Amino acid sequence: MRSAVKRPSDAESDLSGFQLFKKLTEDEFNRLNFEKTCSLYKKGTIIYREGSRLTGFFCVTRGIIKVYKTGIDGKEQIIRFAKKGEIIAYRSLLSQELACTTAKVIDEAALCHVPYQTLLYLIQSNWQFSHHMLQIVCRELREANDYITDIAQKTVRERLAEVLLLLKENFELDHHNTLQISLTREELANMVGTATESVIRLLSEFKNDKLIELQGRKIKFLDIPSLTRVANL
Repeated sequence: MRSAVKRPSDAESDLSGFQLFKKLTEDEFNRLNFEKTCSLYKKGTIIYREGSRLTGFFCVTRGIIKVYKTGIDGKEQIIRFAKKGEIIAYRSLLSQELACTTAKVIDEAALCHVPYQTLLYLIQSNWQFSHHMLQIVCRELREANDYITDIAQKTVRERLAEVLLLLKENFELDHHNTLQISLTREELANMVGTATESVIRLLSEFKNDKLIELQGRKIKFLDIPSLTRVANL
């Protein structure tokens, strides 16, 4: 399942920049470093699959990870994209359930695996760490609630505009105002919760309205205020 490309660099094995670990004592952080395992992963690698038994959670130190669920018809529903400084696979670990999502590398990545026993130790020994974990869980729950509301109350056009703005917020733009993540039209459709054909048509409309410019999979933002109005934000 894991496909290591080569040995990670020191920077790709360093967890000191993660907000989650900022309040650890020196002894706690040393234990974390001793018990973690870091690897590089090729694009397309499945980190873990829905229904599998997890032995720990993952810290993303480089690259982009797509986290998704698979529907009855086999269609993906993208839950989120994880980037540098974020963690994945912790909710199922905390609840001691089988993985409720699948994680796939979409941009060559470096991840550090932290065993369950290490997580348990940190939760029990450091209340500030536990509080931060709880904040992360609550934030994802809020995002899930917002998504449910959008699906029920917004048009597909509004939802696509909102997804583009969320991607801009999470992955930022380069100096050409181009989104720093490359997604297929199908992946965008899975995020919006609609058919791929609808996303293709709406992107073309956004382009004609001079809201965006399309360069293959790359999306350049031309008029963010107008796109915000379309998203009804």
